[in-house]
Amino acid sequence: MRLVLAAGSASMVLVGLGMAQTAAPIARYEMRAGTNTGMMGGMAGMGGGGQGGMGMGGAMSMAFGGGGNRNTPQHELTLELSSSRAPEGGAPKADHFMPVGAKLGLSVPLKTPVKGPVGPEEPPEKRDFKRPKGRILIFWGCGEHAPAGQPIVFDFSKMAAGQVPPGLWASSVAMERRVSFSSSKTYGSWPNGEGKTSVRTDSSLIGAHKVSGNYSPDMNFTLTKDFMGGLRTSTATMPSGATLLRWNLLTDATGYHASLIGGKMERGGEMGDMVWWSSSATRESGGGLTDWLSPSTVARLVASRTVLAPTTSSCMVPAEVKAAAPQFQMVSLYAYGPEESFVYPPRPANPKTLWKPEWTADIRHRSMTGFLLGMPGMDEAEDNNSRGRGDQRQQQCQQKPKKRGFGGLGGLIGGALGGAAGGNGDGC
Repeated sequence: MRLVLAAGSASMVLVGLGMAQTAAPIARYEMRAGTNTGMMGGMAGMGGGGQGGMGMGGAMSMAFGGGGNRNTPQHELTLELSSSRAPEGGAPKADHFMPVGAKLGLSVPLKTPVKGPVGPEEPPEKRDFKRPKGRILIFWGCGEHAPAGQPIVFDFSKMAAGQVPPGLWASSVAMERRVSFSSSKTYGSWPNGEGKTSVRTDSSLIGAHKVSGNYSPDMNFTLTKDFMGGLRTSTATMPSGATLLRWNLLTDATGYHASLIGGKMERGGEMGDMVWWSSSATRESGGGLTDWLSPSTVARLVASRTVLAPTTSSCMVPAEVKAAAPQFQMVSLYAYGPEESFVYPPRPANPKTLWKPEWTADIRHRSMTGFLLGMPGMDEAEDNNSRGRGDQRQQQCQQKPKKRGFGGLGGLIGGALGGAAGGNGDGC
């Protein structure tokens, strides 16, 4: 009989009549390597990369704030180190030594955030926040027309008053994170404002890596997977009013997911109704779909039709979505990628032997793009020759730990409600 129980960072394995225990590793390391194309860098601030939601206003500001080369895929890299040890010999210090191809110098520093005093929260009546008056309309599934029962409609004014409908945040996809500031005795991350702050478009991760510090064991591992290729998209408007979304297939993609947020402007330029659409075949509010998902998780989501199969290269956005959001539509497309995992020392051959791993390292990849529809001069070309315009969003919350807020629909609504119903509210 074999029973595996997972609780926190420790696990117990019972094999036959014998018993073997696995101790928690001293240190965990996470690398997140992304490729961004499209004018909004795949809407990375909508919850992906652990940054939490920013809402419609933040998304529009980012869309028009622009910058950088919009024809070249951009790379992003996030590094996080968690340890159960306190630093030895002074302040915490750790570095990640990169291969030459990364073009980041000999190493990059993993900086430990400094906890500062928390000031009093500003009274709600003094906040510069205007409660939304409209509704949010929720659609899902690829098809020329939305099926019966869609959209589901929620009233923003009721949610802002605390009347959150049951099941609004329901998601079958959890954020897959093990490393965090709050769960670590000592923590370090990059980018952090010290040294070089970003990877280049021609940087490569392939080769030998070493992580060394005064609060964790030395880690040595060799990567064979590089940044994924860039997503290129095209759209075509069908006679029915539906929008055909197409993209290039990436050889190392494990699955795809598309979403759209849109809106209808009222008199005076205020946003009225907001629209959320997802390519999932069943209603899915987002959650971890904007995170860095493991290949095993993506395979499960492909089987449940929550994520599109890696052989899928198109999806029809229902005509009713465009009709509900005639002035503004922002599309996001994710391609989930491969993973490389390392542990030292390896698991013993004898299952009854006590296993005490010193460290684990986990490297995940994804590619994403985002672009606007329904705005003059910003639509994707209506043929197969169109290409997503690239722009990497490099917003990093450098001096404070990242918050694990809602992704997808939760981040959108949380930002729209100024944090009243979820999300982070501060963009981190």
